[in-house]
Amino acid sequence: MSVMPIPPAEYAGLDQLATGVVVFDAGGMIVYVNPSAETLLGVSGVLLVGEKVSQVFERSLELLAAIQTAQASRETVIEYELDVTVNAHPPLRLGGTISPLDAPHGGAFMELRTVDLHLRMARLEQTRLQQEASRELLRNLAHEIKNPLGGIRGAAQLLEHELPRESLREYTQVIIKESDRLQSLMERLLTPHRTPRFGAVNIHEVLERVRSLILAETPTGMVLQRDYDTSLPEVRADSEQLIQAVLNVARNAVQAMHGQGQIIFRTRVSHQITLESRRHRLGLRAEIIDNGPGIPDGIREQIFYPLVSGREGGSGLGLAVAQTLIAQNHGTIDCDSHPGHTVFSIFLPITT
Repeated sequence: MSVMPIPPAEYAGLDQLATGVVVFDAGGMIVYVNPSAETLLGVSGVLLVGEKVSQVFERSLELLAAIQTAQASRETVIEYELDVTVNAHPPLRLGGTISPLDAPHGGAFMELRTVDLHLRMARLEQTRLQQEASRELLRNLAHEIKNPLGGIRGAAQLLEHELPRESLREYTQVIIKESDRLQSLMERLLTPHRTPRFGAVNIHEVLERVRSLILAETPTGMVLQRDYDTSLPEVRADSEQLIQAVLNVARNAVQAMHGQGQIIFRTRVSHQITLESRRHRLGLRAEIIDNGPGIPDGIREQIFYPLVSGREGGSGLGLAVAQTLIAQNHGTIDCDSHPGHTVFSIFLPITT
């Protein structure tokens, strides 16, 4: 793909574009911001011009990675959805196109635009239908498996009493223990579907409960940090379901890091978010961030599907159950992951 030259004299022609435009030079210094970008980012161009793009967008890791790729490859990079944060402002969900500029200017030309709401709603609806189909399949499987499991366990107990030698009872104990394990697995498949008990919930109490449980389970090796926005109001939710959902995510992180690493619990407010096809002026964003190995590329798009696990011996149910619980509380959960940095973000509506 050819590189797009934009002489400085023509920057004024970009003022009329509906998409936000940010231009920076080869040294990464911002040299131009059009009015649409000022509106989109909520920051005056006067404050941005002359600043380093890496500092202005230092919390926008996906965007910085896209910029680095565009500059290194000398090719245009298109990202349909990015979390873009300017300085201390709340994060925005935007699409971006980064095109490197020809010499002598170097640098890059960056277009930012709002994510197409209809496209995103269609994706959410498709994901919801897939998840519901998976959950229905699991419910049917769980009901079908539970009954014969009880019979297998009972038969093993009866057989154990008839065996002539103690050494042979080791085999019946294997049958009994494995039956109990599968029974527990079936209960986990079925329990998320109870009706939520809604009430006023402080998200920080939820996170602190999970934090104390993780510290009790892994007393050494794990560092759990807090980064809370204590001004966040309470949300209407089922506190026990939220605790279970966050605990599933946090435990996954601990297991991925083999009990040695760092987890950050972070809370922020989100503006103008869409949940369950409804637009909310304010939402709560709770993040569970770890510095583990990241989610393998092969399963990154399916991590919330039942029975998909990136860990040997994992059941593949923790994240599927977490997503079900969050959905029952009218929220969503998504993930961004690369080696050394994985973020699970839980979004819940704030009703005022």
